[in-house]
Amino acid sequence: MELTLLGTGAPDGLPRHACPCAACAAAVGEEARAATSLLIDGALLIDLTPGAAFAAARAGYSLVGVRQVLLSHPHAGPAVEFPAGLPAPGRVPDGRTLSLISGHRVRAVALDSPGTGYEVTGPDGTRLLYLPPGAAVAGLPDPAEPYDMVLLDVLGRPDALAALRSPGAVGATTDVLAVHLDHTTPPGRELHRRLATAGARAVPDGQTLIVGEYHAVPDLPRRTLVLGGARSGKSLEAERRLAAFPDVLYVATGGTREGDPEWAARVAAHRDRRPGSWRTTETCDLPPLLTEDGPPLLIDCLALWLTDAMDAVSAWDDEKWAHGGERALHERVSALVAAVRATTRTVVAVSNEVGAGIVPATASGRRFRDELGRLNTAFAEECEQVLLVVAGQPLPLRG
Repeated sequence: MELTLLGTGAPDGLPRHACPCAACAAAVGEEARAATSLLIDGALLIDLTPGAAFAAARAGYSLVGVRQVLLSHPHAGPAVEFPAGLPAPGRVPDGRTLSLISGHRVRAVALDSPGTGYEVTGPDGTRLLYLPPGAAVAGLPDPAEPYDMVLLDVLGRPDALAALRSPGAVGATTDVLAVHLDHTTPPGRELHRRLATAGARAVPDGQTLIVGEYHAVPDLPRRTLVLGGARSGKSLEAERRLAAFPDVLYVATGGTREGDPEWAARVAAHRDRRPGSWRTTETCDLPPLLTEDGPPLLIDCLALWLTDAMDAVSAWDDEKWAHGGERALHERVSALVAAVRATTRTVVAVSNEVGAGIVPATASGRRFRDELGRLNTAFAEECEQVLLVVAGQPLPLRG
C-alpha cells in the first residue's frame, strides 16, 4: 500500500497566515506544511483540504484515479475544496466497514472527540490507522493486532499514542507519523528530536511512503539524565519523553512535608500534569526499582535523593563526615550507579545542575554541591542520552 502525504499540518496549515510567532517564522521549505490530507494508492483520498489537487500535482500524482473521498474532521472542521471530477466526499459511520473496488477496506474507528478515525487495510494486507487532530481511539481490543503505520497528532495527544501502545496496536515496528503539526510545536530540529523521544517522526509534505516497509524506527535511549537549574523546565522535559508511553512509574524522591503548603502546591502541580495512566511511588530506595523488570521509571529527582542519603549518613556533621560519613555516602552512590548500569528498564532521571554560580557560604552547602556534581557525573556516565535544559530549551550533551 502506497501513501502520499499531500499535507501534514494542522487545519490552518503551518505557517499560519500573518502569524508572527517563532514557529511560523521558521516554517519554511520542508518545514512548511499544508493541512493534513492522505492519498492512498491513488484511489482513496482522506480529507479534502484547500489545494489538494495542486499538492498532488507537486508530488507527481493526479487525483483523476480517486474512487473514494472520506472526511475525518468534525463537521466544523477545515474548509473543504471540491476539485472537478472527484466523487462527493462522505463519512463512514463508526464501526462500519467500507469495501472499495480497488481492494481497500476502510473501517471507521470511534474516537473520544468529534470526528472519525479510519483503519485502512490495503489489497496486500498492510494496515494503517489515521486519526484527526486532537483525537484518540475510544476503545481497542486487548491484545490488539499491531498496525504497520499510524498517523496521529503525536505532540498534541501523546496519551493517544500511549493508549495505542498499551494493548499492542502500536508495536516495535509500527511506523508512527506525526501529522496535524501547527505553530504550537517547536520549530526546526527540536520538533524532530521531540518526536524521536516518542518513537515517532515527521516527513515533509508530498512524500510517498510504502506502508509496512519502514524499518528505521527511532531507537529510544534506555537511560536518560535530564539536568537543569531551578525552574528551567527540566521536569517537564523529562515527562514529555515518556508521555507517549503507558504505565510509567513516577518515582518521587522528595516525599511529603507536613505543614508546608508551598511544597504541597508544587507536588500537586507536578501530579496534575502527569497522564492519568501513570502510577506514583514516593521512595528514595532506588536500586530495588532499577533491578526489577517493569514499565519505564521517571525519577524526580536525584538532588532530593542525595539530600536523603546525606541525611542518612549524618553528612552535615563535620566530625561524622570525616569518620565514616563520606565513605558511607560514596557506597550508596556506587550502589545506585551500579543499579543504573545493570538495569533493563527504561529510565529517565532528573537532577539539578549546580556549581555554576555563587559558592555556598557554609561547609555543608559546599559539600552538597560537590557531592551532587559527582553524582550527576557518575549517573550521566551510565546514560545513553544526557540533556541540559536552559530556559526551557533542551540542549543534548550526549546521544
